[in-house]
Amino acid sequence: MPDVVGYRAKMGVIVPSTNTVVEHDYSAMRPHGITFHTGRAYIPEPDIDSDVSFEDLLQAIREGQGPAIRDVLTCKPDYIIMGMSAETFWGGAEGNQKFEAEIKEQTGLGVTTGATACREALALFGARRIAFVSPYPPVGNEAVTKFFKDHGYEVVRFRGLAAPSATAMAAISEGELVDTLRELDGPDVDAIVQVGTNLSMVRLADAAERWLQKPVIAINAACVWHALRANGFDDRLEGFGSLLREH
Repeated sequence: MPDVVGYRAKMGVIVPSTNTVVEHDYSAMRPHGITFHTGRAYIPEPDIDSDVSFEDLLQAIREGQGPAIRDVLTCKPDYIIMGMSAETFWGGAEGNQKFEAEIKEQTGLGVTTGATACREALALFGARRIAFVSPYPPVGNEAVTKFFKDHGYEVVRFRGLAAPSATAMAAISEGELVDTLRELDGPDVDAIVQVGTNLSMVRLADAAERWLQKPVIAINAACVWHALRANGFDDRLEGFGSLLREH
């Protein structure tokens, strides 16, 4: 018998324990009959005031994601979304492929990662020259840049907002993001990507597309879009950008 709430699909979502945005954003974008169920990877130290501490954070996520996946599998999900960002970009194209293969092997399920979702969204829009905004320190921005370059994209420019902790990413204001989008925009940029799943920009991306007149891809919207389409769900959702509204 199908689940009476998630009668179309149940999706497991793995997030760092410091993340306060993914559940909020996914809930806003949730189509009727599809449910999201969270497993949280324990992060003992959220501070990321240097490249070294950022890499320590990633290591903590890697150590915590196994138990988080174990726990979420007990609800018998149909699919897995990795509701984290930097880990999915790490190591470029090859690192992402390895990461996804490991999750698929561990779960026996299909998987969406933020890096792949953003890449496939860019391909859909036909964008080749991109800009991105992140909440990361330099080492994180280097990983994102490498991933996109590995896939043939020209990263024209980016801005890393260097949040001092994993939890502080969620405190970056909409005003700062608006200013950043305007700084990144230009005739030499086909699309703008926002990475960092603890940075909520799904509704701002929708508005920004109207005044920038180009695709603005928020990673949480891209993940939900990718997971829905990968499972054959064609729901069109308003208010989260043209990706979910039109594609």
